[in-house]
Amino acid sequence: MSCSSKEDDVYIPVAYNLEIPELFADKLIAPIIPADNPLTEEGVALGKKLFSDRILSGNQTQSCAHCHKLQEAFSDSSQFSEGADGSLGSRNSMPLFNLAWNFDERFAWDGKEFGLENQVIEPIVNPIEMHGDLKEITKRLNEHDRYPDLFQLAFGTSEISGDLVAKAVAQFMRTIISANSKFDKYLLGEASLTVSEENGFNVFMSEEKGDCFHCHGSNNNPLWTDNQFHNNGLDESFTDLGLGAISGDPADNGKFRSPSLRNLTFTAPYMHDGRFSTLEEVINHYSEGLQFSETIDPLMKKVNDGGVGLSDQDKADLKAFLLTLTDEEFINNPAFKN
Repeated sequence: MSCSSKEDDVYIPVAYNLEIPELFADKLIAPIIPADNPLTEEGVALGKKLFSDRILSGNQTQSCAHCHKLQEAFSDSSQFSEGADGSLGSRNSMPLFNLAWNFDERFAWDGKEFGLENQVIEPIVNPIEMHGDLKEITKRLNEHDRYPDLFQLAFGTSEISGDLVAKAVAQFMRTIISANSKFDKYLLGEASLTVSEENGFNVFMSEEKGDCFHCHGSNNNPLWTDNQFHNNGLDESFTDLGLGAISGDPADNGKFRSPSLRNLTFTAPYMHDGRFSTLEEVINHYSEGLQFSETIDPLMKKVNDGGVGLSDQDKADLKAFLLTLTDEEFINNPAFKN
């Protein structure tokens, strides 16, 4: 009998079954999953653990979940989140859900990061956010009693790098899906709208009234955002240039990414700088508070009139409709809890 050698068995992570909501499967193309970072059970579990671990911040006092809380649809109810060192930024924390369908692949209010993996790292090293040093963080992780084994299972190596940290957290974030609101059920024939909610949807979709759908989706775009960048008439001049600071093009000054309108019940305050505390304030802005500037979006067609001029009834109905986009199941999903 001839001698033979056998290579050590290599553990192969289990592919993660990303359950695509029915409406998403019907209305949207497949989500973006990078070929070099496929979803696995082990990778998602590791990313979830890292997301809630303070080990990723410089002084180990904050985790990603500190500014992106599940009960607030992975956003922050503070206007400006306090960083690990006590610093305050100038923007409100964006909610995190349905990110796998951001086909533009630019993230954050100003689109400064391309790709979700890059976006994961940015707040970790940002001095006014988690203020971490990747070399120090990976050193801690490599010396940890559990993380090397978890990375071995997820990625086939116990040598932990910043790149693998980003990949793990990004895997978890791609599984954060919200798609079970009252309006979703209505579109599936499982719920009915009130007269007020139905009128509010019509206001939302009417170019003569709310004219909201161009930037914020529709019954045919269940993301309820176009994930593009717009100057929506908040200011006449800008202290925060938004996309313009990233692109260097003055025509982009004052442009910020349209957030999803899902889960507005949980994500106050609103706008990139959290200036509006209530939905009534947001609706009033578009109704009679628009400010002209050189880069204002052409979709703000009634800026010279101050806004679209909604009646009190239409405002109330529009709010009623917006609240039908609330997904109570989402903020109680055990898959996302620490």
